[in-house]
Amino acid sequence: MSHFELPALEFAPDALEPYIDKETMMIHHDKHHQTYVTNLNAALDKHPELKDNSLTDLIAHLDKVPEDSRTAVRNNGGGHYNHCFFWKVLIPGGSKQPTGALAEAIDKQLGGFEKFKEAFTAAATGQFGSGWAWLTVTKQNVLKVTNSPNQDSPLMDEATPLLGLDVWEHAYYLKYQNRRPEYVKNFFNLINWDFVSDVYEKTLNANTVL
Repeated sequence: MSHFELPALEFAPDALEPYIDKETMMIHHDKHHQTYVTNLNAALDKHPELKDNSLTDLIAHLDKVPEDSRTAVRNNGGGHYNHCFFWKVLIPGGSKQPTGALAEAIDKQLGGFEKFKEAFTAAATGQFGSGWAWLTVTKQNVLKVTNSPNQDSPLMDEATPLLGLDVWEHAYYLKYQNRRPEYVKNFFNLINWDFVSDVYEKTLNANTVL
């Protein structure tokens, strides 16, 4: 029994060119992401008691996953969650920068948009090997720029991801080879800041409910 499915992209595979090429998008989505989904479902088939858990619950509460499947759920569930999130963050044309409550929070907490870009770029280029760069918000509504190895998610640290960038080589190697900094720089041309801001405001409201 399959529990999770590969979501369709909300844009054409070539819609992010010239920054992310069509072939990379097709391999990344159709092959890599599908593998995470397939492997996650195989891990969950061993434990029918987990079938009603949401993906977020599984990733945020790995301690509740039986030990014989925990690593598989961490890696493949994390891969599925992170990629579902990544596709939402990307949009053809992108938007220049955040507005509203998120823009204000970035100004107050991270020193402004340019300082944020510097910190995020450092997190993305400085992640050794495979992993992700993130803008997150904690339960105390504090913005943080972080990175994580492999397919680990901020959910594992009780933080909510707002923006994520995949820096696994499969995300950029066909076009950029070893030029990860160029890939990171071009990512800023593709960010769906409306989505990021919406997640932030919903999280802010959820965290402040008494």
